[in-house]
Amino acid sequence: MTILADRAAENRTALLDRLAELGELRAQANLGGGESAVARHRARGKLTVRERIELLLDRDSPFLELSPYAAWGTDFPVGASVVTGIGVVEGVEVMISANDATVRGGTSNPYTFRKTQRAHEIAETNRLPFISLVESGGADLPTQSEIFIPGGRAFRNLTRLSSQGIPTVALVFGNSTAGGAYVPGMSDHVVMIEGRSKVFLAGPPLVKMATGEEAEDESLGGASMHARTSGSADHLAVDELDAIRLGRQIVRNLDWRKAGPGPSRPADPPLFGPEELLDLAPA
Repeated sequence: MTILADRAAENRTALLDRLAELGELRAQANLGGGESAVARHRARGKLTVRERIELLLDRDSPFLELSPYAAWGTDFPVGASVVTGIGVVEGVEVMISANDATVRGGTSNPYTFRKTQRAHEIAETNRLPFISLVESGGADLPTQSEIFIPGGRAFRNLTRLSSQGIPTVALVFGNSTAGGAYVPGMSDHVVMIEGRSKVFLAGPPLVKMATGEEAEDESLGGASMHARTSGSADHLAVDELDAIRLGRQIVRNLDWRKAGPGPSRPADPPLFGPEELLDLAPA
């Protein structure tokens, strides 16, 4: 019994060390692009990605975050510049995918697309309405050769959801350029913020370089233009809180019902306490 007890203690110590490492990585992911990037983001009057999600969700409802350690062990920040997960909005279980603009402007790297495509698969299988919180500079250009095909698949996935009658909603919080423009462009319901949201394939400097034409942000891809001229925006919000309010209103008006039976009875309690699991996994 002494040998077994010693082994259990060794296992527990090793696992607690691993859990501490995971906790540090999770803190990195939660911090996004770092303290300076978050401070700069807030100075622009913007909410962080997790604040946006929290305000979108029903008060005190759970959020099952998915793939929080994506891109760990690579040259990209842990979390892959996007937060995905299942939450409850207006009593409806939904899938959420939200760009973290504090991480390289919310640009997408190869791991971003792996993470979002997994979210698409789960949403399609479980028929969950898909809500995108968009603020992205498009592809992370140094890795663009690895991005175009998976990126195209991600945009196709949005059309697949829509074709199956699974609603897609996009709330645009800032600049959504290049690949970032396709998400609202292919979503069923789109909210943009006046004076904040910019949706175009390329901004005025690239337009000038490519065509010689002088353009400015608002006329090229501003929220007001998309709401009143192009029709790409279905709703025009006055600020971020108003955009989130409109997003909740859209979900409420979907009249969405989850298919299949609900839980029939409470789960059985575990046979052993969760703390005892720490003794079981070999060091």
